[in-house]
Amino acid sequence: MQIIMTIFDPRENYNQTRDEIGFVTRKEATLNDYKRIGFKSGLEVHQQLKTKSKLFCRCPAGVYHGHDEYDAEIIRHMRPTLSEMGVYDGTALMEFRTRKEITYRINNRTACTYEVDDTPPFPVDREALNIALSIALAAKMNIVGEVHITRKQYLDGSIPTGFQRTAIVSVEGELKLKNKRVRLIQMSLEEDSCREISDIGHKRVYKTDRLGMPLIETVTYPDCLTPDELAEAAEYIRFLTRSTGKVRTGMGAAREDVNVSCEGGCRAEIKGVAHIKWIPELSHNESFRQYALLNIRQKLNKIIPDPGKWSLKQKEITEADRALHFTPVREALERGQKVIALNLPGCRGILSHFTQPELIFADEISDRLKVIACIEKPNMVHSEEICENNFNNLFPEVAIWLSAADDDAQIIFWGPEEDIPTALETVDERIRLALEGVPNETRKAFPDGRTMFERVLPGRDRMYPDTDSEPIPVTTEMIEELGKDMPADISFRFSQMKEWGIPEDAWHYLLRSNLVALIERITNDFGFDPREIGTIIGHRFRSLERKHKTVEGFTYQILYDLFAFISKERLLPPIARVMLPQVAASLHPDFRKILNSTGYKKATMTDIKAQVNGLKQLFSEICFNGSNGAATDWIMGQVHMEALGNLQLAEVRKEISEMLAMSNQMR
Repeated sequence: MQIIMTIFDPRENYNQTRDEIGFVTRKEATLNDYKRIGFKSGLEVHQQLKTKSKLFCRCPAGVYHGHDEYDAEIIRHMRPTLSEMGVYDGTALMEFRTRKEITYRINNRTACTYEVDDTPPFPVDREALNIALSIALAAKMNIVGEVHITRKQYLDGSIPTGFQRTAIVSVEGELKLKNKRVRLIQMSLEEDSCREISDIGHKRVYKTDRLGMPLIETVTYPDCLTPDELAEAAEYIRFLTRSTGKVRTGMGAAREDVNVSCEGGCRAEIKGVAHIKWIPELSHNESFRQYALLNIRQKLNKIIPDPGKWSLKQKEITEADRALHFTPVREALERGQKVIALNLPGCRGILSHFTQPELIFADEISDRLKVIACIEKPNMVHSEEICENNFNNLFPEVAIWLSAADDDAQIIFWGPEEDIPTALETVDERIRLALEGVPNETRKAFPDGRTMFERVLPGRDRMYPDTDSEPIPVTTEMIEELGKDMPADISFRFSQMKEWGIPEDAWHYLLRSNLVALIERITNDFGFDPREIGTIIGHRFRSLERKHKTVEGFTYQILYDLFAFISKERLLPPIARVMLPQVAASLHPDFRKILNSTGYKKATMTDIKAQVNGLKQLFSEICFNGSNGAATDWIMGQVHMEALGNLQLAEVRKEISEMLAMSNQMR
């Protein structure tokens, strides 16, 4: 039997479908593009709190250890349980299908019997509760009258109990951004999960040092209508929490879950975004991915009007079929794996349909094979591959085996025999979900702005009361006491920096690092110009931090101590610029020693002016046709260190310029 198939170019189809949905890069995108697709997004911001202990035990918080630093291992298999309403959560069912073996590496310094679900929880850590309430007050949210601990199911193994203890502390508030307001749904106090070490096949390994650390989750309404608004809201929440000085900073201390949808789509959650700078690209691509899936649905509904009559056709490829001479198939068979060829009726042009930059719908299937069936990549090839490998001789033969029609598509996948039934279910399920449009998913973020399937989005049935914890009344007295020492409002800090004249390119850094209050303290205590202090910290010190030239454990109190020393010695703040590299490299800097090492010495304006004529003569010998301005610049360079810390550099420049001008007039 010979099947004559029309010419089909997957790359051309990819480009055509990308154009069909009107995809543009984020840099090219306008407000009209986001209005066209109905972009809508919100946030769930997780921020670790700076407490001594974990939330429901008395193990130390903020103590970390390496992957191989553990005293014991515990192995578990997660199973779903019925909710209070008598139903199973979809995420729990999906995780159960993966048949994962979960290994926990336990270090005695950072975990106890509570972490491994061997003893009930301690009463909630009051320090953590007070910090959470303080941040809620700073956000001007409505504080609950009673804190109730609930359980939230997590069957991915990230929490050994299979659930996370969490409690709502406040509801309803808003963020005042530059050009709009973003409403807040709630703020919760909850325990952090384990840190993943590896996830390969059916084995997943965690370490428990982070497990149980207290954090707050701030949830917004889907009020952000552009990716930039979304990033701005995330930054605002970061500024707000850090302004209290009671939260942890550094890698992993704050993580964002980004909820994205487009008109006609469903909420997809991009989980655990590590950097706010990733948010615009991730949310942009996710919204267009959903828009592409809606286009796929439209195409499939025309081709497959009755999904009940649609089905996959399969054939196992065996040793007898080695004539294909396709390396991945041959190697899979040599490993003793099963190789399955599938025909997807009516799906030609769907597999190579654009979804994300350089990704296609076939990747949606391949990703699920990895996550649900636990078949590691590479795990599949298909008839619409966009790559340099030549499959022209492979899939026509496969199409004949499967009695395929011209408008069909084919897939070949491979894996261990025990994973094949789940894999077949997964492929069939993803095609049928495409007929419905956009599935509710949790997706994993990558730095390049693309995402991949992580798990089914949890439903409301995953929440139920924690019978081990009693309610905690929040009294008026508690609120009044916590409200006595509140940080300044973020909008006030913005206006404050503007009034001081601090360069705008330093604002973001100063707010992110909660340094505006420090600048205020330095200027109030020592009478320095806030613009000068803000510029030194916001430019010079920021540069040192970016280049990782600060010692581990460095605190901003050291900056205060530096300016206290400068004030005591009757020096001017610019001397800090040359002292900062050494100051930043020490936890206990000797300011006197550092000052001496810069070559600093006392000098007056008279001392500087006495050098001008001699330096002018030297400059004329070096540069015969140099202008007055060039001479001023060169002389300033020669006396800069002598003037630094003693005189205002602008005044020194003015005096030098005037002396040179007068000298020229006297010729």
